[in-house]
Amino acid sequence: MVNKAQKPRVQLFKGDCAKVLREFPAESVDLIVTSPPYADQRKSTYGGIHPDRYVEWFMPIADELNRVLKSTGSFVLNIKERVVDGERHTYVMELIINMRRRGWLYTEEYIWHKRNCYPGKWPNRFRDAWERCLHFTKQKRFAMYQNSVMVPMGDWKNSRLKVLSEIDRIRDESKVGSGFGKKIENWIGREMAYPTNVLHIATECGNKSHSAAFPASLPEWFIKLFTKQGDVVLDPFSGSGTTMRVACDLDRNSIGIELVDEYCKLTAVDLGLRKCRGSLYDSP
Repeated sequence: MVNKAQKPRVQLFKGDCAKVLREFPAESVDLIVTSPPYADQRKSTYGGIHPDRYVEWFMPIADELNRVLKSTGSFVLNIKERVVDGERHTYVMELIINMRRRGWLYTEEYIWHKRNCYPGKWPNRFRDAWERCLHFTKQKRFAMYQNSVMVPMGDWKNSRLKVLSEIDRIRDESKVGSGFGKKIENWIGREMAYPTNVLHIATECGNKSHSAAFPASLPEWFIKLFTKQGDVVLDPFSGSGTTMRVACDLDRNSIGIELVDEYCKLTAVDLGLRKCRGSLYDSP
């Protein structure tokens, strides 16, 4: 736990994360939350990676992330498909398969539903209002603090719990053979419930310093779910520093890596970091 008299440490490295990560000690990070440039996106900022080469480009980075992540840690990857020649490219699915081949466990997939997404269409599709948040781990048992992201029960308890059937009052065993059962009656009198894996979060509207800043509430949700105070959170594509800022506010130590000098300087000013040496900004 972070001593309240001692502020969390914040470090920002300027450079290519594939190279910078090599200098990090093994198993030194509790959570990785990041959103790398999507295939062929933000060419003017990061150059763009063609969908056909995306997996080849990302795998060396994934290997380094696996090395620096603790055995009990989690890696949350916010990513989105790309439409090429009228159809969705499969690079995201190929990335998942290749990650598994290299030892990662594809533990879960969370869907980020963009609540304020505006309407739109193309000749053969409508606008996406969602993005993937892929959850990878190194082992089946990992740190997870589910109570920290519980939500109000809402209207569900007033309708579903009003009249209970006989099955609702017993532990109904799983029909898929998982060994888990449910007892609806257990929710009577409770004010909070566990969320689903669909996150209803509006896109970032106020942050104009980066071409693709994700909303602070997105990394905040995962930081609360997978870490405790004093843990280390890493964003290897830190951009304007959203993940770092949220981690600091939640009393987690944070590390960011960013290629673009302009974003490094903006993040350093925003977080009050000082230049220590050529590629490193550090908290006082």
